[in-house]
Amino acid sequence: MMRIILGISAFYHDSAAALIIDGNIVAAVQQERFSRLKHDPGFPADAVRYCLKTADCQLDDVDAIVFYDKPLLKFERLLETFLVRAPFGFTGFVRAMPVWLKEKLYLKHLLRKELRALSGSANTQTRRFPLLFTEHHQSHAASAYYPSPFHHAIVICLDGVGEWTTTSVWEGKGNTLTALSELHFPHSLGLLYSAFTFYCGFKVNSGEYKLMGLAPYGSPKYADLIRTHLIDSKADGSFRLDLRYFDYETGRRMTSQRFHDLFGRGPWPQDKEPDQMCMDLASSIQMVIEEVVLNIARYARSRVKTGNLCLAGGVALNCVANGKLREAAIFDNIWVQPAAGDAGGALGAALAAWYSQSDVAEKPAADTMQAACLGPAYSDADICQAMTEWAVNGERLDDDKLSTVVASYLADNHVVGWYQGRAEYGPRALGNRSILGNPASETMQRVMNVKIKQRESFRPFAPAIRLERLGDYFDTQADSPYMLDVARLLPRHCYTVSASEGLDKVNDKRSAIPAVTHLDYSARVQTVTSNDNPRFYALLCAFEAQTGLPVLINTSFNVRGEPPVLTPADAIRCFLATEMDYLVLGNYLLDRRTASARAIQRARQTTFEKD
Repeated sequence: MMRIILGISAFYHDSAAALIIDGNIVAAVQQERFSRLKHDPGFPADAVRYCLKTADCQLDDVDAIVFYDKPLLKFERLLETFLVRAPFGFTGFVRAMPVWLKEKLYLKHLLRKELRALSGSANTQTRRFPLLFTEHHQSHAASAYYPSPFHHAIVICLDGVGEWTTTSVWEGKGNTLTALSELHFPHSLGLLYSAFTFYCGFKVNSGEYKLMGLAPYGSPKYADLIRTHLIDSKADGSFRLDLRYFDYETGRRMTSQRFHDLFGRGPWPQDKEPDQMCMDLASSIQMVIEEVVLNIARYARSRVKTGNLCLAGGVALNCVANGKLREAAIFDNIWVQPAAGDAGGALGAALAAWYSQSDVAEKPAADTMQAACLGPAYSDADICQAMTEWAVNGERLDDDKLSTVVASYLADNHVVGWYQGRAEYGPRALGNRSILGNPASETMQRVMNVKIKQRESFRPFAPAIRLERLGDYFDTQADSPYMLDVARLLPRHCYTVSASEGLDKVNDKRSAIPAVTHLDYSARVQTVTSNDNPRFYALLCAFEAQTGLPVLINTSFNVRGEPPVLTPADAIRCFLATEMDYLVLGNYLLDRRTASARAIQRARQTTFEKD
């Protein structure tokens, strides 16, 4: 039986590697963290090296390498789509075909070539490894069910497209996953949402978060237009798009001229500040997506007699829709894979292979994602070396003093970079690669967005809160360790706001914790426990002791267009290039005021393409 399994996702976006031993998750990380190229699609060589090093093994020790989708099925979809739409899209066909014929159709050969290069030996035994392939949605489903705390659950996978499948419903029971239903390309909730992402001036596959964050600034005045012309949704969870309004099948754009005519103008320019129409469109498509997701969930619940739900696929990162699912109480328990997008496919592929060949009758009855802290950690020696390289000094504090001192800085409205332990797997910073701030500050959201993150001022920030204090602030008792649920602030903490217009609404003080309260009094909550992250939990306790608030702003440690930092050197560079006040690296505390002008100038020479 296979013991050591390496999972790989690559060649589309968010490449990653994951390694399991005897079904236990040992390591998982995205390639972008090493390459510093956001959503890096390349072969995840650095991620594979890290996984092998963590497991203290070589490629020759691996029993199987599993790729997260089946390229021949993808090629079939591409070819059939172009044939059906011929002669439309011929230019796209000519552009895509050489790439498919040269690389993706012969993916097994390409993978073996990359693995040989990775081994560093021309005589490697790589060719004898069983090289396996799972279907894309099978990888998503496995990543959601097997690490979840359930022995029996419905699994819903929603994304843009895998090989053919865009929406799938599964039953997970014991150690098996059974597909119940699926919808196929080109009918896709993920692609529908991405079409509006493109139309509102954001980049596809990276700007969907922005569209979700923009939605509360508008009203759903176009929802009926979308329901009437773009999507036909049924009570059984199925839906169809009117493809005349889209151009993603064979063209270069997401939307067609008919789409533009329907809404009365062409796509909004990228990087131009959204206008009220963009806000209303964001609100409208968010409402429609939520309705369809609820339909799918109700249908799935009627098929399988269990109150547990697992979610994966890119649409599962829409935390607002997840919050609506929780509020609807269709299920008793909901668990979302923290690396729900394609990066999580690496882990799902490995787990699918393990459970398909394992004689274990049951999976663990616990969340086995280890708080998603599955990436690299760095030692004090690594931290000191990075400080030497950047010519910066840090004071080493013991754990208790560190929490007290940093809490006092946060209470005084300073911004702190917080770098601890293993890097998070997935798109969310969960207290190990984070930037922290005071949620009670009226100006902190704008300061952190514009001066620190260097991104759009309307983007919301998440509150991290100790789990036992969750019900004192938000309308839920549901644990949310992966920051993938939206809850509403309790009325007693909310304020009536002025009638500001457009993006100026961000400046209204609408609650006792305004920096983490979105326009509709919602927040993307992260719950923290002493078991999952003891050091971050201790900091929350220290902050509450000084301010009375058990909440901190938690956002990823990066600037716009940059992946979250990985190494201590990455953290120092980002710290110096922004206007953060303090940086904590393990037990070392760095003060920006002591940094030299030369180090700051050097840090600012590194730039990233805007997403």
